[in-house]
Amino acid sequence: MTSVGAIFNPYPNPPEALLEAAIAAEQGGVAELWLWEDCFRESAFAAASAALSVTSSLRVGIGIAPMPLRNVAVTAMEIATLARMFPGRLLPGLGHGVQSWMSQVGARVASPLTLMREYVPALRALLADDEITTAGRYVTLDRVRLDWPPAVVPLVYASAEGPKTLRLSGAVADGTVLDSRHTIDEVAHAAAEVRAGRVDEGRGGAHDVVAYAATTFGADGLARAVADWDGGAPADAAERILTGTVDEVAAGVRRFADAGVDRVILLPPRSEPDLAAYYSRVGEVAALI
Repeated sequence: MTSVGAIFNPYPNPPEALLEAAIAAEQGGVAELWLWEDCFRESAFAAASAALSVTSSLRVGIGIAPMPLRNVAVTAMEIATLARMFPGRLLPGLGHGVQSWMSQVGARVASPLTLMREYVPALRALLADDEITTAGRYVTLDRVRLDWPPAVVPLVYASAEGPKTLRLSGAVADGTVLDSRHTIDEVAHAAAEVRAGRVDEGRGGAHDVVAYAATTFGADGLARAVADWDGGAPADAAERILTGTVDEVAAGVRRFADAGVDRVILLPPRSEPDLAAYYSRVGEVAALI
């Protein structure tokens, strides 16, 4: 069954706005609120911790935090700490980061695919209470094991866009986060590539596909969404945005579900004047789904 969530957009919302937003999302009937870590804006794990601490049932997704910024053992400690404090409520996601930003901080790697192939399995193993010794190109661990592994082990998500990364995410992660502004056909193709990568790796079980969806409510929704498009919107922008009434947005979410998406996460426009009202409408969409 496909679930519906929302995003706390760090453009233009500052960190201090997150607490009120998280409370509003939970009160509005939103089951999960996702955020991300863009350089040099808001820390993913600190923000997730704050949002979890002021809510009681809201799940918080990180989609995503850049792998090159943190040693995998540190990331495992961050996730395990939050997973123990808030069992079943953290949905952690990693990516290789925007390469220009990684260069700015001296963390850019020559092969992001190699980093993901080494990093994500090591992270999953550490969270599963395994002792890890490995010597890879980017990940080196010598008999590392968490003292406080999570009792409820969270799924580990990876972000992916290109065909090689989509298949690799399916091979090494538990779930995949797809960015917004894609057509339904593009989303369906990406979901199929991810699941093919899992099969190619010989892994059983399901793979959780998360898709962000740029979404606006109201008669002027399309115009507000297009205004967010840096560099100008494409001619088929209307096919890449969910907009309209709650019923119309819900119909769009169902198309994502038919395309193989497990979690549709609605992204408000930067100009959204009232996040609480927006999250309330997302809650209405979720109730319809």
